Amino acid sequence: MSLQKSIQDGEGKTIEFKVELPNSNTLAKTIIAFSNTGGGKLIIGVNDQGEIIGLEPDENIFELRDKVASIIYETCYPAVLPDIYTTTIDDHLLLIIEVYRGNLLPYYLKGKGKNEGVYIRVGATNRKASHKNILELERQRMNVSFDQEANREVDLDSLDLSSLEARFAQAGKVLDQPVMKNLKLVIEDNNTIYPSNGLLILLGRFEHVRMKCSRFKGSTMDVFLDRKEYNSDVFAQLENAENFIKNYIKLSSEIKGLQREDQYEIPLEAIRESLVNAVVHRDYSNDGRDIKIGIYDDIINVVSPGGFPSTLTQEDILEGRSEIRNKVIARVFKELNYIEQWGSGIRRIKSSCKDRGLKEPEIVEKGDFVDVSLYRDVATQKEVSEEILISNEYQELILEYLKLHQNKITTKEAQVILDLGERRAREILKAMIDNGILERVGRTTNTHYRMRDIKTK
Repeated sequence: MSLQKSIQDGEGKTIEFKVELPNSNTLAKTIIAFSNTGGGKLIIGVNDQGEIIGLEPDENIFELRDKVASIIYETCYPAVLPDIYTTTIDDHLLLIIEVYRGNLLPYYLKGKGKNEGVYIRVGATNRKASHKNILELERQRMNVSFDQEANREVDLDSLDLSSLEARFAQAGKVLDQPVMKNLKLVIEDNNTIYPSNGLLILLGRFEHVRMKCSRFKGSTMDVFLDRKEYNSDVFAQLENAENFIKNYIKLSSEIKGLQREDQYEIPLEAIRESLVNAVVHRDYSNDGRDIKIGIYDDIINVVSPGGFPSTLTQEDILEGRSEIRNKVIARVFKELNYIEQWGSGIRRIKSSCKDRGLKEPEIVEKGDFVDVSLYRDVATQKEVSEEILISNEYQELILEYLKLHQNKITTKEAQVILDLGERRAREILKAMIDNGILERVGRTTNTHYRMRDIKTK
């Protein structure tokens, strides 16, 4: 991308503007933040609005360059070696300070030390790094991901591996100790085998490894229509989240030849890829946040903690470039065929929606999280919204009936209280099962439904 185009796009993760050379402290923070994140350019002679002002005509460029180099040498540690040069755009002279991501992470202000002087780039701002940010930078320096680290606080024998073993069995594979060692699900240290953070993430053992799903009325978060929280193993979370979404988007049928083909308004491929990407690429070292899925009348929104990996920009992601943040999680997902090819997920999300005639999805880095918006079919938004409201009214009637009738309802009883045909009544009962509200009891003429004892939803 040309420098002029970068300026037109405005400030961001890898570019910052200043009309004139800032004071030593401000300059050093920006240089350190770029060094700790994805590198970047500090452009002197451009204002915050991206207007090219240029340096003062009488500015001594050689003295200015020497001053910048001296400030960086005296204030930044480890040593940062930027490129400092000038360029001319529309007869305006600019000074460019180009910084590359360092390999001696973390970089910090000499005067404040590593605990207080580390800065990172978040969006278009320099942010003081937290202790967890600093630990993550140190892991990056050693080329070790958070999920590869041994967790010495959890006894491996206390873990129930059956859900993960079942996933491997479904893929025709065995999950034994040699396989777990190879995948770094367990780490051997001093003749003791510990679970890795990756294993605990896959099993859903961390408090923040969860998905929160919500259906909102309209296009804002003002009014909830439904919400669920899933915190079992991550594969079950994915299935539950997909079912939650499917319950609130329109399903249509088309006869092709002798077969009926069901089709959701948003391609399931786009939905699944968005959910898988959120699980595989989120920042698990940040234990204060979780994945959030919001369903609105106009979009499905998936938000995952952590921006793009440090060296990647918005343009890199859209071009299909990939960098793996969670090496254990990604490898297991690849092993179980949840991932087809590295870097292909974004392309499939976009192409599947484009083929359906939908507006192109947006995948955007917003500060320190990634926001994915899948656009719904405008023509069906009003119809879908009205159908969902009716569906929620039906669910309320069923729940009220269960409270008054010893937590038991049959399909025929549902038909009566809802005043619906058998097929539609069964659809609503099934949707409530998929969303973890009800469970089915029995499989013959004595079949009935009851509320689940929800402890993990």
